[in-house]
Amino acid sequence: MSIQSIAHVEYHCADADATAAELCADYGFTAVLPDPDQLAAAESANARTVLLRQGTIRFLLRSAADPAHPVARYAARHGEGVAALALACPDPQAALDRAERHGARVLDRAGGLVAGFGDTALRFVPEVPSSPEPADGTPLLDALDHAAICLPAGELADAVRFCEAALGMHRIFGEYIEVGEQAMDSSVVQSASGEVTFTLIEPDTSRRPGQIDTFLADHDGAGVQHLAFRTGDIATAVRTARDNGVAFLTTPGTYYDALAERLGATAIPVDTLRELDVLVDQDHGGQLFQIFARSTHPRRTYFVELIERQGAGTFGTANIKALYEAVERQRAAASV
Repeated sequence: MSIQSIAHVEYHCADADATAAELCADYGFTAVLPDPDQLAAAESANARTVLLRQGTIRFLLRSAADPAHPVARYAARHGEGVAALALACPDPQAALDRAERHGARVLDRAGGLVAGFGDTALRFVPEVPSSPEPADGTPLLDALDHAAICLPAGELADAVRFCEAALGMHRIFGEYIEVGEQAMDSSVVQSASGEVTFTLIEPDTSRRPGQIDTFLADHDGAGVQHLAFRTGDIATAVRTARDNGVAFLTTPGTYYDALAERLGATAIPVDTLRELDVLVDQDHGGQLFQIFARSTHPRRTYFVELIERQGAGTFGTANIKALYEAVERQRAAASV
């Protein structure tokens, strides 16, 4: 009954076709016919569904014209975003039963759907053999590395316990992060397979409100703040996405001035990192490189991360402050 991977992401939006076209143009996704079982689990009448793929990433985009439709209600309340994460497991029914025994609220038993984080649900689905990538060139992105989920203050510990007991995940990391007068607490949970990773974040409300508080207010509750897509060549991925019109958050030059002293030699030259605004960190296993796209969401409640791992298994702890400050700069600029 253990969770093996994220089979697909269910993303609710105002116009599935327009969102699909944007993701294909910006990041190189390809639209394909949904698997019948996959479609049946998420489908309902009067909704448009488009499936995108790249590497092992599967995006199921859904929209509905009727404002009373559940998909339209989700988008109206939260803005476009991740409404469900489909978790592939050998025995979905056993996984659902385990989750229910440990307090998960079942939303749709036939569809394997349980409440997860706010209105972001979890769906247990069967494992399916991975099919070959369409012969249309080397994919820009390889896999879904992790999902970052913002939680209201005071809910982090319960969310970790839920992931451990109901989903069979385990906590692999945690950190309290301070940036100026703002602060947040975080924990990372991961499946035994290593293929499902959630970064769970809550604000410290005893400090000055910051971007996590803003997300929770603008999103109207807990939800997925960003998805991180893994790539084998982040320099090429960033250059290609930039050429396609994607804007990324910038990093102060002083960050790169201090890299040699902080890390020593980097697998990607510092000049390249500086040119592309890519961040770098390392752990005992190696280095990781990451960058965050500027949010194009009307509410600024969802964005994309690109990440390349060269042996590193952690999540850029030393870069979290840099990300936080970059997002703060974007938020301040947007309010002017």
